[in-house]
Amino acid sequence: MGIFSGSRQQPERLRTDAELLTAHVGGDRYAFEELFYRHHRQLYRLALLTSRDRDDAADALQDALLAAHRAARTFRHDSAVSSWLYRIVVNACLDRLRRNKTHAAEELDGDLCQVADPTARVDTAIVVERALMRLPVEQRAAVVAVDMQGFSVAETARILGVAEGTVKSRCARARGKLAESLHYFAAGTAPAE
Repeated sequence: MGIFSGSRQQPERLRTDAELLTAHVGGDRYAFEELFYRHHRQLYRLALLTSRDRDDAADALQDALLAAHRAARTFRHDSAVSSWLYRIVVNACLDRLRRNKTHAAEELDGDLCQVADPTARVDTAIVVERALMRLPVEQRAAVVAVDMQGFSVAETARILGVAEGTVKSRCARARGKLAESLHYFAAGTAPAE
């Protein structure tokens, strides 16, 4: 037998979110950290879209993850762990917005959303994000969860803690305001993808 003989270790299988949360509750010191790094980018983006401010988003995300860390024992496994984390993040953002009251919803003004060169993809992303930021926070949270994150209306209702009909009406209102704000896309001048 040479130095390369013997048993080769199989690469460790990635644990599911539910397995990580269960391991965390069971005392695994690194399981929640792995769960955090797995979802950090999406959770931060959700917090940023909801909060409209980088500092508030970072603070809300920190509050949310601390709350999730502490409340992990109460997770009932009746939904995806990611949905549970999204709900905690959205609630932390909404709590922070209610406390601050400095981020009042603004009336949409179509003139502010115009771009000089509507063919550039980056300009389109900026314009759409600005239009999203101008939506009332409840409408923004619903439309981001359904249209951008891909959650169903039922999942979004659970995440936001509201009725499915409320999610549908918030999405409809948000889409209407976005359509007004981004009216030049309907005219056929939308940027090419």
